[in-house]
Amino acid sequence: MEVLSLRILFLLCCIFAMSECRGACAEVDSDTEAVAGKGFKLGCISCKMRREVEATATVEWYFRPKGEADFVHIYTYNEEGPLIEHDDFMDRLDWNGTKRSQDIQDGSIYLHNVTFNDTGTYRCFFNRILFYANHENSTVISKVVQLSVVAKATRGTASIVSEVMMYVSIIGLQVWLLIEMIYCYRKISAAGEEALREAANAEYLAIASESKENCAGVQVGE
Repeated sequence: MEVLSLRILFLLCCIFAMSECRGACAEVDSDTEAVAGKGFKLGCISCKMRREVEATATVEWYFRPKGEADFVHIYTYNEEGPLIEHDDFMDRLDWNGTKRSQDIQDGSIYLHNVTFNDTGTYRCFFNRILFYANHENSTVISKVVQLSVVAKATRGTASIVSEVMMYVSIIGLQVWLLIEMIYCYRKISAAGEEALREAANAEYLAIASESKENCAGVQVGE
């Protein structure tokens, strides 16, 4: 029974480690080159540093066309859903970020039917509220995407770097999971050895006590 309990505890520990790994967040930069007439994902990821703290977030996107001085508000995503804020992007923007959660860490959007007029600077803002036991903390985090639109796709440096970073993040998470499982196994093994030692000591004391009682009985009989 003791060994079975330890095995169950080890399994639960591994499942917890795997769930933590799946929930991990990696900040990967957006691609910066779109092809005219195609669709393009404007990436924007802001990982919450303390995953155990509950939070909510809203995301806003702004755009400054190439050669212009001012940004215009083009998109908002909050608890009420998405809202396209500018006529030039009407029916061309879709939410491509965190779904089914107000704790948004991926604020990416997808731009359909890219045109050369979409060339410029995009900026996304995370307005996040962290809920602690006795207070709330508001933070604003911004990310910038410099987008260029080309007639034909090319393999840009930013795309290569982003892909490499993605694979590095995946490998890093797998290594972290392996370390967690080894740690759990060692912890459970140590607990099992301690339980066996305690059981052996208890058995030894019981035998010693029984021998002492038998010896005392023999002496009284004599």
